[in-house]
Amino acid sequence: MNLFGNILEFLDGGLVGLSAWQVVIYTLVVTHITIAAVTIYLHRHQAHRALELHAIPSHFFRFWLWLTTGQVTKEWAAIHRKHHAKCDTEEDPHSPVTRGIKKVFFEGAELYRAESKNLETMEKYGHGTPTDWLERNLYTRFSWQGVVLQLALNFALFGVIGITIWAIQMMWIPIMAAGVVNGIGHWWGYRNYDCADAATNIFPWGILIGGEELHNNHHTYATSAKLSSKWYEFDIGWLYIRILETMGLAKVKKVAPAPKFAKDKLVVDLETLQSVIANRYDVMAKYAKSVKLACRDEFEELRQKNELQKPFLKTSRKLLQREPAKLAEPQQQHLVELFQHSKALETMHHMRVELGAIWERSSATREQLLHQLQDWCVRAEKSGIKSLEEFSMRLRSYA
Repeated sequence: MNLFGNILEFLDGGLVGLSAWQVVIYTLVVTHITIAAVTIYLHRHQAHRALELHAIPSHFFRFWLWLTTGQVTKEWAAIHRKHHAKCDTEEDPHSPVTRGIKKVFFEGAELYRAESKNLETMEKYGHGTPTDWLERNLYTRFSWQGVVLQLALNFALFGVIGITIWAIQMMWIPIMAAGVVNGIGHWWGYRNYDCADAATNIFPWGILIGGEELHNNHHTYATSAKLSSKWYEFDIGWLYIRILETMGLAKVKKVAPAPKFAKDKLVVDLETLQSVIANRYDVMAKYAKSVKLACRDEFEELRQKNELQKPFLKTSRKLLQREPAKLAEPQQQHLVELFQHSKALETMHHMRVELGAIWERSSATREQLLHQLQDWCVRAEKSGIKSLEEFSMRLRSYA
């Protein structure tokens, strides 16, 4: 009878016997460690080389990921690099734009497993990942045995509830990383920068996803170890990296460029050109704000004249914020109709195209590009459009 009672007691609480709240806290802690391992080790360190990691955290993260995800470093890094190289195209391993949001959200892990069997992907994008004895003979060779060991440990420590904890651990990355980041992060959210793909920031505070929710920022500056860019955005992964760096366990190699400004600078010179090109995403983000200001004034006037309906103007505002080259034919025609009623917005639209062309003209000399930028500023300041004039004066101060 005592033996039976001991067995029931073990099944109920395992060796540790945690309370319900302690189980919840433990589960949140271990899943958070897993997401930290993914964002710091797999993503920023291995896939993008944005930082160097000391052997201590590097080996810990590898072992932890083996226990909690069974993920092979080379496979993860290769698939993620291909995602950036082929983003939102048919060759992207997990784009909701081409595969549908339901497919990526609910079957993101399956898409990863399918791509991991693509030897061409592994060969082309998997370079530079660990090839030491542990990687060859444990983490890669016995990739799924780690999660089985984790199941046994959870059951021994916590009893039957340990199986639930294990199940949550197993689902955490497929749902949060493969589903939320790769799915929703290319489908819904806000955009600080008009990068070449559909990446969005899901929300500015995402402790559960370790900073990965700032996906638009990341796709704009892929090799940056820091994913936040606005003052209100919080990248907890960056906090952990800074702590590791303070302890001498990490070294940041690159972060997104922060624009510098010279007060009262009025001359557009080669230094201005260099800064504008280096900070082109910031430049275009600020230009989009100038367009928004111009829309406010112009739309108010159009509403007073009752020339265009409110739904038409609402759509126009969204289209004017988009990269002109990304607009489909019907959207371009929509703007053509708008421009028949507003020459100011037409000017701002075309000036945006011209400004973007400056850093796209790779065949031009620095002197030619400088002349084009100087001419652009002169015309902007003579346009009679207040928001465009103010933007041009700000552009002159880039240093």
